[in-house]
Amino acid sequence: MVILEVKDLVSGYGKMQVLHKVSFEVRKGHLVSLLGPNGVGKSTILRTISGLIPTKEGSIVFCGKNIAAYTPDQIVEEGLIHVPEGRKLFTDMSVRENLELGAYPNRARRDMNRNLEWVFELFPILKEREKQLVGSMSGGQQQMVAIARGLMSKPELLILDEPSIGLSPLLTKQVFEIIKTINQQQVTVLLVEQNVEQALSISDMAYVVEHGRVVLSGSGQELLQNEQLREAYLGKKSNGS
Repeated sequence: MVILEVKDLVSGYGKMQVLHKVSFEVRKGHLVSLLGPNGVGKSTILRTISGLIPTKEGSIVFCGKNIAAYTPDQIVEEGLIHVPEGRKLFTDMSVRENLELGAYPNRARRDMNRNLEWVFELFPILKEREKQLVGSMSGGQQQMVAIARGLMSKPELLILDEPSIGLSPLLTKQVFEIIKTINQQQVTVLLVEQNVEQALSISDMAYVVEHGRVVLSGSGQELLQNEQLREAYLGKKSNGS
């Protein structure tokens, strides 16, 4: 079942067009990655899907509804949850307070306590530090809070924009393990990530974006073996050299 279908999407900032008829789909239960260098439109795709940037042309069908003209609040209520690059947390509030704010949609409010137990199981360190101010936490811990807050909204689709940015290799590995675990618990994930090899290793499907267009697509394993992509993004040839 296709949960998100983006077709011929055109958007940008003011008169500047960034996306040029972008099309891709996300199937329910899958983990799908959007890959490519900085500045090619990946985050613009996410912001347009989330209603933060208006759609100029094309359609965004989520759970059978064309949400291209929906407001961000309406999109959240439909169950499409966007964890933005840079986390955007309330740093002068506690971990628990940030998580409880994630449950503000009507669809999530009644299940707040159950979802809180779930995210504390996923992130035991957040349970240990639930009273700690988020601003006093490490970057990796803050990223865990951001992902957990997204889960508190009870997503049908969780969108993650550059979750490993600014993290050490060890913390990056931990974040990817968490994303994989979340997906294995039947949360559909759309991921934008600079760490191409890590992203492909956990992706069911991936799309490569260049200059506001999708130029390559395939399963994560297929693209890991794609010589053109390996040379361009991984600095490797297909024989591993």
